[in-house]
Amino acid sequence: MSDVPMSDVLLEQLGTSWGALLALVCMAAVTYLCRFGGVWLMDHLPPSPRLRRALGALPGSIIISTVVPLGVMGGPASLIALVVAMIVMFKLRRDVLALVAGMVTVALLRQMGL
Repeated sequence: MSDVPMSDVLLEQLGTSWGALLALVCMAAVTYLCRFGGVWLMDHLPPSPRLRRALGALPGSIIISTVVPLGVMGGPASLIALVVAMIVMFKLRRDVLALVAGMVTVALLRQMGL
């Protein structure tokens, strides 16, 4: 039998060290505390009208910050599909329909070689 502790063998198999594992656990704890702290704070403080407006705009800004870089990096077909999806969303106010319209548009444009 080896004199190497089982925990060291496990860390070696994972390809990491105690320091990296400790950093990961600390980051997870801080993330959890931030999320829990936000929920706790919103339960104990009445939101102002300005904060309510900011929280109402947050989902849209998250979607834009996620989708626009993908559209730009995807080339002309992706940009055109993004515009088509936005038009469908503004006109019909149907999320799934806008998503389908964008996906079909990008598929057709890429099939045509754009």
